Amino acid sequence: FIFGALTLYLQDDIFIKMKPTIVNTLFGGVLLGGLYFGRSLLGYVFESAFKLDAEGWRKLTFRWGLFFLFLAIVNEVVWRNFSTDAWVTFKVWGIMPITLLFTFSQMPLILRHSLDDKAGGEEKAGK
Repeated sequence: FIFGALTLYLQDDIFIKMKPTIVNTLFGGVLLGGLYFGRSLLGYVFESAFKLDAEGWRKLTFRWGLFFLFLAIVNEVVWRNFSTDAWVTFKVWGIMPITLLFTFSQMPLILRHSLDDKAGGEEKAGK
C-alpha cells in the first residue's frame, strides 16, 4: 500500500518497482538472521504442516532465506535494466514459475528430513 501510494503521489514508478526488492530482502534477512541466532523460523510457521528434524528445518530455512535474497537481486537487475513492460511481464509470468520450481526442488530435502510420527521421537522445530 505504501509503495503504491508513493508511486501515485510522486508520479514515480521507482517505488512500486523497488517494493519486491525490499520485501524479499526483509524476508531473506529475517530467515537468515533467525538462523544466526539459532532459530529456524520456518519451523515455527510450518511445524503443523511438516514434521522435520531440526537439521531439516535449518537447511530449509537457509535455502528459503537465500532464495528470497536471490529474488531481490533478480528484481533489481530486471527493473534497472529493462523497460517497465518487461519488468511487469517478469513479475507476472516469471516470479511464480521460479518460485514453484524452487518449492518443488525442496521436496527431496523435506522427504529426507521428515520425522516418522510413529517413531514418537519428534524434535522441535529448532526452538
